[in-house]
Amino acid sequence: MLTKSNPVCRVSVIIPTLNAGPDLNELLKRLKQQSLPPCELIVIDSSSNDGTAELAREAGALVIPVKRSEFDHGGTRNHAAMLAKGDILMFMTQDAMPRDEKLIEELVKPLLMTEKNVYAYARQLAKPEANVLERLAREHNYPAESKLKSYEDIDRLGIKTFFCSNVCSAIRREVFEAMGRFQEPVIFNEDLFMAAKCVLSGYSIAYSAEAAVYHSHDYSAVEQFKRYFDNGISMRCNTWITPYSAVGKAGSNLVKLQLKQLHKERQWLLVPKLAVESAAKLLGYKLGMNYRLLPSFLTRKLSMHRLILTHIENQASGVAMKQ
Repeated sequence: MLTKSNPVCRVSVIIPTLNAGPDLNELLKRLKQQSLPPCELIVIDSSSNDGTAELAREAGALVIPVKRSEFDHGGTRNHAAMLAKGDILMFMTQDAMPRDEKLIEELVKPLLMTEKNVYAYARQLAKPEANVLERLAREHNYPAESKLKSYEDIDRLGIKTFFCSNVCSAIRREVFEAMGRFQEPVIFNEDLFMAAKCVLSGYSIAYSAEAAVYHSHDYSAVEQFKRYFDNGISMRCNTWITPYSAVGKAGSNLVKLQLKQLHKERQWLLVPKLAVESAAKLLGYKLGMNYRLLPSFLTRKLSMHRLILTHIENQASGVAMKQ
């Protein structure tokens, strides 16, 4: 068992991919150059047609092919995890890039300190080309100070207690299995739901600011709407977590921070963009929470993950979702 006195561990890195492009080569290269190198790199590829699978194999990764139509944020990761050898399962996305060679070492460090710390996630730094709103969002959600979150923090943090990101995370394998693995099918928030189960079971979630990756997006207002629509769907499908939800408050705090910083930097022309994006997020989330009232064709049109939504609807009409 992994403890501070017995720190020898094997880390399996799992990366779901879809047309990852040439950046995947750099990602795999940096992972192999880590001060604590992974025992294996697993790429689970959704039928890419740009040579992603071939590139990953050439880099020494184990490539697991899956049909694009069968991809699911929880189930696909679970499939790779079942084939992994490591004591610690490290999940990354194809568009995250390690800042330095200490990423894995710093990410798993909290997990080796005590058996209570079971799930850790890394700091996300905005890419150099990211716009100011995206940069501020990353700084707000991924500050410079590390922290631990446990059951005692729920009254103060609400659902933010469970915030965790599989953009770059690590979890003790035995706990991952004990918690029933990731929920599947799931359209969004497989990481948050796993973190919630861990916290509600008495474990702690670690945010390691010293473990950092470059990761950011430049979503349009339409893409933000779709993303938050799917977020709302995931919450509606998991009513067990709604008592802890405080999405509106968390969102308003971020908007206030962004407005303050835009004023400080005299970037007033970005205020309309912020207003439109914030409205898109709120409307998307509210509609997603009520997706069952919408016609099926409209729900698919509004979703960013139409195929996963189909899996969820099929599951709802038959066997209950795996929690």
